Amino acid sequence: MTLGDFLSTWRGTTLENRVWRITVLVLVASNLILVGLVGQVERTVVLVPPVLEGEVTIAREYASQAVEESWGVYVAQLLGNVGPTTVDGLVRVLDPLLSGGLHREVMKSIADQTEAIKRENIAMHFAPQTIAHDTATRTVFVTGQHKTEGPAAAPVLNRRTYELRVEFRNYRPLITHLEVYRGDPRSARDAHPEDTNT
Repeated sequence: MTLGDFLSTWRGTTLENRVWRITVLVLVASNLILVGLVGQVERTVVLVPPVLEGEVTIAREYASQAVEESWGVYVAQLLGNVGPTTVDGLVRVLDPLLSGGLHREVMKSIADQTEAIKRENIAMHFAPQTIAHDTATRTVFVTGQHKTEGPAAAPVLNRRTYELRVEFRNYRPLITHLEVYRGDPRSARDAHPEDTNT
């Protein structure tokens, strides 16, 4: 008796049905196990952005030092290059990056300065020169030349530092500390400055 003849009998048909039922149950069980395992895997995202020179890592609650420094330069340039036409866009871009404790204070400060910038037609320009990173506190210090100019006065040049901490929550950057002051970094004891070309 050939396999085709056997499968055309009642015994063959019932045996084939049992085999298919077992196969389907095994496939369903393996898919459920796979879904459970994939849901528990901690993703690590590896990026090579155009701003950075090498590979960087971003996990759910952590990012490599190069990413923190890159966000530090981005925020410093965002805050340091403001004019009457760009100040409203600054609020829109910066708003989702600020942590809850910092949000109200920074937004109030920006709102106070916005009126003066628009009323007096002031433009501010910031050119980063050095980046330092304090490994103990994970603080980024971006220092550079800051220029303020308006139609009624001569340009004012000074050295300015943007001190900030960037944490990551669910892969999103969140600024938890932000301080802006004249001069060099105040508390970069462990920081190692690096020259930038930006």
